Amino acid sequence: MTSDLQLSPTPRSTPVRGKKRAVQDRQVLYDILDAGLVCHLAVEVDGAPFLIPTAYGRDGNRIFLHGSTGSRSIRSMLEGKQVCVAVTLVDGVVYSRSVFHHSMNYRSAIIHGTAKIADDPEHALRVIVEHVTPGSWDYAREPSKKELAQTAALEIDLTEASVKVREGGPGEEPSDLEANLVWAGHMPLITTWGEPVPHETDKAIPPHVSARGR
Repeated sequence: MTSDLQLSPTPRSTPVRGKKRAVQDRQVLYDILDAGLVCHLAVEVDGAPFLIPTAYGRDGNRIFLHGSTGSRSIRSMLEGKQVCVAVTLVDGVVYSRSVFHHSMNYRSAIIHGTAKIADDPEHALRVIVEHVTPGSWDYAREPSKKELAQTAALEIDLTEASVKVREGGPGEEPSDLEANLVWAGHMPLITTWGEPVPHETDKAIPPHVSARGR
């Protein structure tokens, strides 16, 4: 599946509220996933909802996740239970003339589907590592056979997904606009990398780390 295809909403992936913020461009889905670092993965475990914040990586029209082979949530997913994955990027806060219309500017993606063991677990782990810490797979020691045996690498197809985006200033009631009694607008949220902090080493900071914040 190529990135220029539109999303094909199903009943559960069709936004009900805030429909005007729904985006059908699959490339926007990819851009959100590529910009995020943490997803929230929901699955039913022993009859109750279970939510896990975890790192991930995208490769084409699928995302990879990982966990311990002994994890209850991993076992539940491999039983074929449906999962839901969410990634949200907050771009700012919105100040309205009324507290009711205060809001946030954001980009969010929600994926529905089932998880399976990745066809190539080592490739999946490499994608995750390179997404979170680019350049690390070829620089640091690769996983040992024991470490790989302890890790479940999963993949989830991105076919069933929804995207919502909000940007710009507040929505206002006509009466509040007419009265114009208080300031209104929006404040962008900008996230930047700090300086690398070495961990008990006299080694020079490698380029793939030092260049990341530039």
